Amino acid sequence: MRMSFISRGLWAAFVVGCLCLNTLAIAQSSDYPNKPIKVVVTFPPGGSSDAIVRMLSPRLNDKLGQPLVVENRPGAGGNIGLSAVAKALPDGYTLGIGAAGGLTANVSLYPQMPFDVAKDFLPVTMLAAIPFVLVGHPSVSADNLQQLIALAKSQPGKLSIGHGGNGTAMHLSTALFTQMADIKLIEVPYRGSGPAAMDTLSGQLQLSITDLPAALPHIRAGKLKAFAVTSPKRLSNLPEVPTLSEAGLTGYDSTGWFGLVAPAGTPAFIVQRLNSEWTAALNDEAIKAQMRGNGMEPMPTSVENFEAYIKSETQKWAKVIKQASIKLN
Repeated sequence: MRMSFISRGLWAAFVVGCLCLNTLAIAQSSDYPNKPIKVVVTFPPGGSSDAIVRMLSPRLNDKLGQPLVVENRPGAGGNIGLSAVAKALPDGYTLGIGAAGGLTANVSLYPQMPFDVAKDFLPVTMLAAIPFVLVGHPSVSADNLQQLIALAKSQPGKLSIGHGGNGTAMHLSTALFTQMADIKLIEVPYRGSGPAAMDTLSGQLQLSITDLPAALPHIRAGKLKAFAVTSPKRLSNLPEVPTLSEAGLTGYDSTGWFGLVAPAGTPAFIVQRLNSEWTAALNDEAIKAQMRGNGMEPMPTSVENFEAYIKSETQKWAKVIKQASIKLN
């Protein structure tokens, strides 16, 4: 009888404890957020990731009831900023905006990493994709991708192609292009897409893979040839330009992108709240128009789909990087 009484007492205590924890979780859920949310951007001020936060902030500040505070922590292809996020308290008040490099490719590019993407972060949502375009100087004697590939094969190692810097998404896009086309080009790294586009414009380079904002005005002015875009679908800003896949390199798909992550251990209700609010903002028609006007494609995703995308892209770029023997210090 005594044991039965003790067992019933323990069971009652357990039930009360569970009810208290459930009540606490509900209270925390309704209370979050109750202070500003820091968003660590892994690139310098003025870039695309900064622009995304600026576009989304007015709506998010209103819906969340707290301001987003941007902290720029660039360097090492995004590793510095993401490392700070990985070490932050998992309370929903420190988030990170990472790019394709930091969240997928860097593990294959750098000999040592300060974090493990799968273990140290919780994906929240993709934010935007930034497709690239393969452009050439008007003097290049090719009018489409197949002619360009044939020209490159007839002059191996003679044509030059610029990109936005070693280890960047544009660099990896270039490596994937040369591998799938089976051509040899002189690769010239730049510090950003703008300088690469300008040197192609001046004729110092024959080709470059650059982002849309840097190239679009010159394409429209007829000062650059647009051979193809790197995305799986044609772009609304360049509907007449085919994708690399449909122009002959079937299956080619490479875009720059940004995504929102939280430190591992962040409560699930916070991650879901953030996903709900950020994806709703990305689906807002005015915000979508603003982003597309800046060369970005909004990419709201579920937590699960973003996690799966990170895994698949990590595997894809590992193969490309290994074949191209790309390593960074």
